[in-house]
Amino acid sequence: MPVLTNKTLTAFRDDLFSAYGPQHWWPVQDEKNLRFEILVGAVLTQHTAWTNVEIALAALREAGPLSAGALLAHDDLPALIRRAGPHRVKAERLRTLCRWFVDRGGFGAIEMLDTAALCRELRSLRGIGPETADVIALYAFDRPRFIADAYAFRIFERYGWWQGTRRYERLRCRVESAAAFDAEWFQELHALIVAHAKACCFKRTPDCERCVLADCCRFARGRAVAAP
Repeated sequence: MPVLTNKTLTAFRDDLFSAYGPQHWWPVQDEKNLRFEILVGAVLTQHTAWTNVEIALAALREAGPLSAGALLAHDDLPALIRRAGPHRVKAERLRTLCRWFVDRGGFGAIEMLDTAALCRELRSLRGIGPETADVIALYAFDRPRFIADAYAFRIFERYGWWQGTRRYERLRCRVESAAAFDAEWFQELHALIVAHAKACCFKRTPDCERCVLADCCRFARGRAVAAP
């Protein structure tokens, strides 16, 4: 397996950046409640297309201020987020997250937690798994975390940086150990990986001919050798 180092990961990110440019993530609609919207969006986007999340967020904003208190007060919360997938399940997850947020004292108090404690508390909440916790830590609290989602595994497997069973924490720790960068760097890396997976490195039929990573990608180079 090719070595994953600070240098090789930087080159990987730079190649993606040259192809797709700055992604300006996390996408938000309400600049006044930007950080809280990230918390809500991180839950709503679970197994759901972002276009549906945007519709649900718009419905929440039309119903009142986007705040923990307002979401807890909505009797019709499931109906408001219906477009974001399993709405009753996600409504309960949002309520759980909002109760924790309020009980913890809001952003000011939560910011005092170190990264490990923050992610541990988030993951203790029902419906908040490692990926959602890390998304919240990275984008809402500016903590340097690598999001080892399905897109990352797909691209890293083809590139030659991962083999075997997909284990979220092992890949996250491997990348973070190799890359000594700040939260903004990891924010852009995650967004660029998503962009590449959607534009080129498709799940079933990757478009290796247009891939900016093809020269270094084990999968693409193997395809080129096998071509008649």
